[in-house]
Amino acid sequence: MDSALSSPSAGAMYLSGADQTLVKLLVAGPFGVGKTTLIRTLSETPPLHTEEVMTQSGANVDDLAGVRDKTTTTVAIDFGRLTLPGDLVLYLFGTPGQKRFRPLWQDIARGALGALVLADTRRLADSFEVMDIVEEAGLRYAVAVNTFPDAPHYDVEQLRDALDLHPDTPLVLCDARERNQSVDALIALVGHVLAHTPLENQ
Repeated sequence: MDSALSSPSAGAMYLSGADQTLVKLLVAGPFGVGKTTLIRTLSETPPLHTEEVMTQSGANVDDLAGVRDKTTTTVAIDFGRLTLPGDLVLYLFGTPGQKRFRPLWQDIARGALGALVLADTRRLADSFEVMDIVEEAGLRYAVAVNTFPDAPHYDVEQLRDALDLHPDTPLVLCDARERNQSVDALIALVGHVLAHTPLENQ
């Protein structure tokens, strides 16, 4: 495996002077679906997080069904970076999952080429609004179903039907805590984006 996909603990990596293709991607999904975890798992540099402890007033706004143990939430962005073979550098921007942050989401989406939408089988319906926002922004996307230990399991075709995905939209299963699975989910998105968006070195 290329060293760019090694564990972040192997040491921070920095941009070299060689020609590289820089790609901005979003990691989107409803509240509590694992976006921060996925970026933390993938990033080859210490990721930037803007998490705050949830308060009682926030609990009255955010639906905690299925995520009762959640104690923090992203209030701005998560950011990480991953280099793939071929000098393809991915900048990963995690977006807040709550409706009240939608204006911020639209700002973060500017210049992005695609989005990895995370879903949770305990709350699949929550993903529809996120996919609608991504589609309204004109972004290609892939869906990664985060396989929480206590979540019901379905096969890929059942999930495609439940999410009403276009036949071309990639759908993968992954555990956001597992690096190889998270990389595979991101590669599915990158392949989808590259198939429709020729890139030039930046």
